[in-house]
Amino acid sequence: MDKPTIVLASHNVNKLIELKQSLDKSVRFLSLNDIGFHQDIPETATTLEANALLKAKTVSRFCQLPTLSDDTGLFVKALNGLPGVRSARYAGERATTNQNIEKLLTAMEQNRDRSAIFRTVFCLFHHHEPHFIKGEVEGLITTKKQGEKGFGYDPIFIPQGHQHTFGQMSLDQKNLYSHRAKAINALSDFLLYNKFPRAIGVQLL
Repeated sequence: MDKPTIVLASHNVNKLIELKQSLDKSVRFLSLNDIGFHQDIPETATTLEANALLKAKTVSRFCQLPTLSDDTGLFVKALNGLPGVRSARYAGERATTNQNIEKLLTAMEQNRDRSAIFRTVFCLFHHHEPHFIKGEVEGLITTKKQGEKGFGYDPIFIPQGHQHTFGQMSLDQKNLYSHRAKAINALSDFLLYNKFPRAIGVQLL
């Protein structure tokens, strides 16, 4: 029996790997390269939900398939929620991961309160209808990078109750605690509960 197909509206290979590892038994994921979508989608909204919806709607209209997008933000209490929705562009529109991390560590140099929240919002879009699924984890910002694994701010974020950053954890370890893992688990429950693909009329390839 063919698996239902969902397009992941992201050029980030790491995100596709995470989803496939968690959901590939029941869902077939296609990348943007698989469907021939190569343009960048400006994330111009002011919330994670709105950015996720913008990306999912754009790609779904292009391929006429159910599309899953996400937006993730690191919300640091001492910085009034920054970098937040601009986490990927904190140091500039074309900033690298290291530039974003360095700017954040510099901004936090004089702050004793290192608390932060990592939050992920998924948007599953099909037949003009969005479904939002969320996951978050509390933790602390380190004073320097620790670990080379993961991506984004993983090397400077220690999840609550642990001693190591996400950047020091294997993917299996990270998936036990991370905001994305919680969102993926919630997504899995959503698909199962709603008897996916029948509930949203997913096209089978």
